[in-house]
Amino acid sequence: MDEFAALSGADCTYLKISGLAPRKNMTNRDQLKYFCEVLAERMGWKGVSAKSWMAAFQHLGRAIAEKGDRRMIVLLDEISWMGAYDADFPGYLKDAWDDNFKKNTNLIFVLCGSVSSWIQHNILDSTGFVGRISLELQISELPASDCVKFWRQAADGVSSREIFDMLSVTGGVPRYLEEIDPVLTTDENIRRLAFIKSGTLFKDFTRIFNDVFGKKSAAKQKILRTMTHGAKTLSEISIALGKTRNGHLSESLEELELAGFIERDQSLNPETGEPSKIDRYRIRDNYTRFYLRFIEPYSSMIRSGAFKFASLDALPGWDSIKGLQFENLVVNNVQPIITVLGLERSLVLSAAPYRKVPPRRDSGADQIHGCQIDLLIQLKQAMYVVEIKRRECIDASVVEEVKEKVSRLPNPRSLSVRPVLVYDGRLSPAVNEDGYFSATFKASELLLERQE
Repeated sequence: MDEFAALSGADCTYLKISGLAPRKNMTNRDQLKYFCEVLAERMGWKGVSAKSWMAAFQHLGRAIAEKGDRRMIVLLDEISWMGAYDADFPGYLKDAWDDNFKKNTNLIFVLCGSVSSWIQHNILDSTGFVGRISLELQISELPASDCVKFWRQAADGVSSREIFDMLSVTGGVPRYLEEIDPVLTTDENIRRLAFIKSGTLFKDFTRIFNDVFGKKSAAKQKILRTMTHGAKTLSEISIALGKTRNGHLSESLEELELAGFIERDQSLNPETGEPSKIDRYRIRDNYTRFYLRFIEPYSSMIRSGAFKFASLDALPGWDSIKGLQFENLVVNNVQPIITVLGLERSLVLSAAPYRKVPPRRDSGADQIHGCQIDLLIQLKQAMYVVEIKRRECIDASVVEEVKEKVSRLPNPRSLSVRPVLVYDGRLSPAVNEDGYFSATFKASELLLERQE
């Protein structure tokens, strides 16, 4: 049962109509026909048809009216597919709302879709819908503490390393976590999900990406591939693509961000306290990076059954990327870190990765170093420099490593600087004995459920 149906209760009618999944040579007529067929089937009608969305929404208005004073939830799912073939679709929807739907005080009208950019441009940013939207909700991946529940009763016996390995591949996407068999090891779960041709992780990326972006999917994938080894600025992405930096690229990045594939990290400039003028884009979705780096290159072999997966550690190149996947996972779970540090009641001005690129210098000038911080949490009077490490053993060298980063961090406002270590692995006693870090805590604390 759908989530809205579960929420509606026995005293409420729930009506869901989805857009028809795009296919070759699809037309607006196909979408209208499907809409009317579904509506007729749900209402027990016969002979329903419409030549325009105005007529289709009139049929929907009749369905709502039939329920009288009964509370009703109408969900138009995959609205972007539904309206993609008629430029006037948003206008018809607005008129139907103004002239009919909004008059029913018992009606909850929900629009949902995977192509977030379509909803943003045609609904949320449209002047026609100003004042008509009661709630805007963008669903993101689950926090790590909720992901653990997919191991069910076995969760207490599964190591944090295995859980982090799984989340490094899937992220916090419920659809993929539902496929976990708690009895199996993480390596075996990944083998059957990603490295056999019937596996969900093997098939899902291409299907989802094509559904979301359609004809633009190939161009969008090229942009994603520029970020598979780490975050990049708009200029760095344009150089990697061999294209001139322009509005089309910015628009594509915005669409990828709205769809949840990437994140634009907007940190404050520690020198001024003002927003940084240069944003960096990173792949937010761990599954996306894993697919592009480790599944797609072997897709032909996987289809033929020739690819043999033994373990994550045996994947060529995994050592160089697992730290990045883990770091991305921790940054995506920044709120629990803020809680662990006791900052939940503080005004956090910024919490994002930070990078300062050394300026160009003339030959013979003194060496000027850049600075890269895994996560920089900025308050009005203090900065928390968060180092994220995942190793078998984290020894005392991490202290000198972070000291060097802090020394390069511009701080003309003389803010307090508190270094923090978030780690997965065995921490050498020498690290805490040194006393340099204001706080060190295991990443496994992110897996704990916390009371609000």
